[in-house]
Amino acid sequence: MKQGWIETGLGEICEVLDTKRKPITKRNRTEGDIPYYGATGIVDWVKDYIFDEPLILLGEDGAKWDSGENSAFKIEGKTWVNNHAHVLRPIREKVMDNWLIYNLNYQNLLSFVTGLTVPKLNQGNMRTIPIPIPPLEEQKRIVTKLDECFEAIDKARVNVEKNLNNAKELFQSQLNQIFSQKGDGWVEKKLGEVCIVERGSSPRPIKDYLTESEDGVNWIKIGDTKNVEKYIYATKQKITKEGANRSRFVDVGDFILTNSMTYGKPYIMKTKGYIHDGWFVLRLPDEINSEFFWYLLASPYTMEQFEYLAAGAIVKNISGDLVKKAILPIPPIGEQATIVEKMDTLSSQTQFLESNFQQELDALDELKKSILQKAFNGEL
Repeated sequence: MKQGWIETGLGEICEVLDTKRKPITKRNRTEGDIPYYGATGIVDWVKDYIFDEPLILLGEDGAKWDSGENSAFKIEGKTWVNNHAHVLRPIREKVMDNWLIYNLNYQNLLSFVTGLTVPKLNQGNMRTIPIPIPPLEEQKRIVTKLDECFEAIDKARVNVEKNLNNAKELFQSQLNQIFSQKGDGWVEKKLGEVCIVERGSSPRPIKDYLTESEDGVNWIKIGDTKNVEKYIYATKQKITKEGANRSRFVDVGDFILTNSMTYGKPYIMKTKGYIHDGWFVLRLPDEINSEFFWYLLASPYTMEQFEYLAAGAIVKNISGDLVKKAILPIPPIGEQATIVEKMDTLSSQTQFLESNFQQELDALDELKKSILQKAFNGEL
């Protein structure tokens, strides 16, 4: 450690005000203009307040504690804090607020977190988190440099994210244009007229039918679509054959469509399996090109119809009768193939741009980590 620096536990340089925080159930909250904070930020607005000063919050549970996750953040003015965030008042004769926030967010705090089912950074462990402490003047100098560097990085990030969004929007715009303009020989049909639409079925309680046996069959869940754009090749779980008899079979080449939460998003099956009642299965006739159909379902033209048809105030969902009413423009089979070729080319170009922009974002994140590492090693 650099000469003149010391390392001390977080509890030695902060007053912990956790005993003053107080959760309010949603039904007991009175609406107001005071921010109500939880582990990751503002979760509501209430009428009264507990604190009225600058403080630091650090997630206790329901947060992320890996490096760069912003698990620590500053609050100011009149605030209310629930019991999911530790409340810290830095001893400012020893440490600056921003020095502490920068350091806590730079560190990987997972080794201080306990609990598998409900991970938690308890107060005892939190107090022992090591913090490097240079003299206050040195802290001020380094924090000023960090502020300047990160302001420039954040501006660069905004520009890159804008370019990334523009690339995605260009693709969606082209897709929407194709299905909005249509052409000679195109016909409009309801989804229920184009293909067979069936809803999945869930054997209950599902835990009684899950299995790790080799003779189990694929059980397709929403989680299997994480980071999946179009094709589903595998599932994480299997169910018994008895469970399969109470569910809905999907074959290779079938489409599955979510009907709640991320409703309306289509996927093409590249494996056989069974679906629960959070899915529709769509079975296409031979005169519909499946790749064309995926572009059609994924287009803003169709997704906006699903948005309109979706019902439910809290969790939107689409009933089988409603989803069948979506109007789809269908060109002749030959033109479907031409559209697929065009969109595949545009998709490849868009993915190339997105990949480049994502690499730029990753590089900016790494630059931040590198600067912070130098700062806390006394090299900045």
